[in-house]
Amino acid sequence: MPVIALGLWNNFGAASDDTSCWEVIKMAFDKGITHFDLADNYGPPPGSAETRFGKILKDQLAAHRDELVISTKAGHPMWNGVYGDGGSRKHLLAGLDQSLQRLGLDYVDIFYHHRPDPETPIEESMGALVSAVRQGKALYVALSKYPADKLTKACAILREEKVPCLAHQIRYNLLEHPEGILEAADACGCGNIVFSPLAQGLLTHKYAQGIPADSRMTKDTPCLKPSMLTPEVTEKLRVLNAVAQSKGQSLTQYALRWLLDHPLIPSIIIGARTPEQLLENCAVIA
Repeated sequence: MPVIALGLWNNFGAASDDTSCWEVIKMAFDKGITHFDLADNYGPPPGSAETRFGKILKDQLAAHRDELVISTKAGHPMWNGVYGDGGSRKHLLAGLDQSLQRLGLDYVDIFYHHRPDPETPIEESMGALVSAVRQGKALYVALSKYPADKLTKACAILREEKVPCLAHQIRYNLLEHPEGILEAADACGCGNIVFSPLAQGLLTHKYAQGIPADSRMTKDTPCLKPSMLTPEVTEKLRVLNAVAQSKGQSLTQYALRWLLDHPLIPSIIIGARTPEQLLENCAVIA
């Protein structure tokens, strides 16, 4: 059965409200979502999403720790200096230690290398992941945004060390579905976990008729820009929205159901910002 995870991204950073964050997390837990996906650079500022979730975990969910799957990642810029980014052993293990401190945990369930690093031998990056497990700081390791060839090589190294890759995160949705990567992960024996299932919000009804005045696209955000809503994309959204309505679904629900029905996608990560968005998302597994 496909599983939905809740991504604690920029909507859980320092500028967010404690109460609203807890409302979303509590509702997710009550709906049966027990996988919470983080990364050291989620914020803003970087680290603040982990700090906020760590506080909620301590104050509200401590008794349920063993029911939760908590994942985090390292590999994007976190601090100044040569070791503040990438895939070196220094960056990954130091980043994991910092994440554990912010989360208030002794270990995470899944630790990811957030992206491949062309400046670091892949053997070094995988060796750091192996060390994280052997040191008891992570139960499982995983990868994110690896191309098929590097994913295959990385998984082979981890398998040789008896620390197999559990999962691979890939950006995949109705508008972006690169060929071959799902199959490559499946051949490696790791599950595909899809992020950005709604294409940063494009796959919602609000953009099917253009750019609403109150949308995130009108604000200064690096993830959702007006240039993304090309005439071609607008037409695709219009057609997809009509198909969703014919099935009695919102475009959001249709986009999520399309992924959950894929035989090579055991899990997707949603980024609901409000209880209302979470309810709409969870309706696809009701």
